[in-house]
Amino acid sequence: MFRISRYMHELVAPTPLAGRRIEPPGPVVIWNLIRRCNLTCMHCYSISTDIDFPGELSSEEVQRVMDDLKRFRVPALILSGGEPLLRKDIFDIASRAKSMGFYTALSTNGTLIDDALAARIAATGFDYVGISLDGLGATHDRFRRKEGAFEASLAGLRRCRDRDVKVGVRFTLTQDNAGDLPGLLDLVEAERIDKFYLSHLNYAGRGDRNRKRDAQFRVAREAMDLLFARCWDHARRGVEKEFVTGNNDADGVYLLHWARRNLPNFDEAHLRAKLAEWGGNASGVNVANIDNLGNVHPDTMWWDLTLGNVRERPFSEIWSDTSHPVMAGLKARPRSVKGRCGECAHFDICGGNTRVRAMKLTGDPWQEDPACYLDDEEIGIEPGRERIAVTPYRSTPRREAAR
Repeated sequence: MFRISRYMHELVAPTPLAGRRIEPPGPVVIWNLIRRCNLTCMHCYSISTDIDFPGELSSEEVQRVMDDLKRFRVPALILSGGEPLLRKDIFDIASRAKSMGFYTALSTNGTLIDDALAARIAATGFDYVGISLDGLGATHDRFRRKEGAFEASLAGLRRCRDRDVKVGVRFTLTQDNAGDLPGLLDLVEAERIDKFYLSHLNYAGRGDRNRKRDAQFRVAREAMDLLFARCWDHARRGVEKEFVTGNNDADGVYLLHWARRNLPNFDEAHLRAKLAEWGGNASGVNVANIDNLGNVHPDTMWWDLTLGNVRERPFSEIWSDTSHPVMAGLKARPRSVKGRCGECAHFDICGGNTRVRAMKLTGDPWQEDPACYLDDEEIGIEPGRERIAVTPYRSTPRREAAR
């Protein structure tokens, strides 16, 4: 996750360098507690629907896993699904997580949050509630395949906000909804929403085509230009609103180029050093996923790579085990990656971007990430060189942990 607001504040009021981020023994865990969902969204990575799925972890099993996560010093739990509010013990799980000292967040589609549920969410003390909006009105309803879903989700946001729960909008960028982004940012402003999270769609690869002109990459660049401009305006005015992105760590490098174009007097060396402290992609290191059956994955996009199951081994043992070559490679510093990513002059900022996308599109998790929207000049490599041939991977859009 790239926290844009943090770096915009660095441009306004620089802080001392602290060195590369410290990697905790336990990662942030995104936990898909249930696969059932009241919606059948176009972009669902867990392929959820409104039926019960067999074999899900029981309440007792969840509690045992939580004990292990706490001992392993996992700092945060993101409770997701399916639709986590359909799990009967969700508030028991969340209340215990809070009492154990976890940062506890809820990732929901928001359509079920009536006054009673909003009151329970507030009473439970969730640190954050993220609700997905895929655009305005009809756009969102089309993505969610349910008429009225937008109004229901927005109402859920408002009910939580009005009870002083920190709330955020999650938005997955595609070519089909990019036109709604300006209006959605206006909505976030007007509704006093605390946070806006933009997740990049895992686009198929573009080979050696020019990334500035390619339609898919142009959508990403234009969206980031808009998001950076909005966030910079907030930072200059001292407005406390959080902007973050996910699923494309090239955003950190692009911020450097954006600042060069738009802020002629900024301290480039300081900003670059701060971005390098962040270091980019954290799959397999600072972020993990447990699915509804207890399978452990390097992140939420990598459900076809299972490292172990918490019914068979504690999460702490699974996560520490580097006998799997992918986990060994993810935890290596620096990671050994190929192609454009391996040659990139800004590798220390983005860390090679998304490895699962490289795997999906090339069959090799250490190959270049074909969704990097920066061109050769922008990443400091010789332009026009022959690049790997990439077989496009066709899939429904995916989102990080948002429902």
